[in-house]
Amino acid sequence: MVPQPVTPATPAPIADRASGTVLIVDDDPEMRSALGSLLRVEGFCPQGFASSQAVLDAPLPDRECCLIADVRLPGIGGLELYEQLKRRGDEIPVVFMTGHPDVALSVRAMKAGAMDFLPKPFGDQQMIDAVDAALAFDRDRRELVHRHRAVAERFAALTGRERQVMEGVVRGLMNKQIAWELEISEITVKLHRSSLMKKMQLRSVPDLVRASQVIEARSAA
Repeated sequence: MVPQPVTPATPAPIADRASGTVLIVDDDPEMRSALGSLLRVEGFCPQGFASSQAVLDAPLPDRECCLIADVRLPGIGGLELYEQLKRRGDEIPVVFMTGHPDVALSVRAMKAGAMDFLPKPFGDQQMIDAVDAALAFDRDRRELVHRHRAVAERFAALTGRERQVMEGVVRGLMNKQIAWELEISEITVKLHRSSLMKKMQLRSVPDLVRASQVIEARSAA
């Protein structure tokens, strides 16, 4: 397939596209070059790869990024590449493209978690919109991971007694009930409660409940 001429599209209203890296995987050098030129003009940071193995062998950027991959590639196909990345813990949003549209394959790709599935030839704006959405998704995911990690680190700094008091608060117990269960004074419970809220950097019981859910989810993972 001969790539369509690159024509700059109207930039989408998002902040700082230059902070996002776009990995392009296609065995057609002309397609890689055309896509790279389009994305570079639009302010993205594209990186081209001729094969899935080349992506697997390369370190992924430690910042927001997404993957554009042809579904049908020699050796490891685009969908298999995406699944291998997920299995090793690399959660990177992907936009698939193909010159041979296949309904069953597109359904499988979307069920696997693909952000989009574009048949070739596609319009410049179609690809730009898909990349914008994928990078926004990865940006939000990374921010959520960062917040959850911070919650876990603060929880790790609590003393054993503070964790016991936190558990009681999350269960909806009053201070005097927690004191009775732990066989300590109500004043001591209040002191531990105040201390743990400061360490967790939280202001309300609902915030503490949400933090507890995050910690529980991380422990179960």
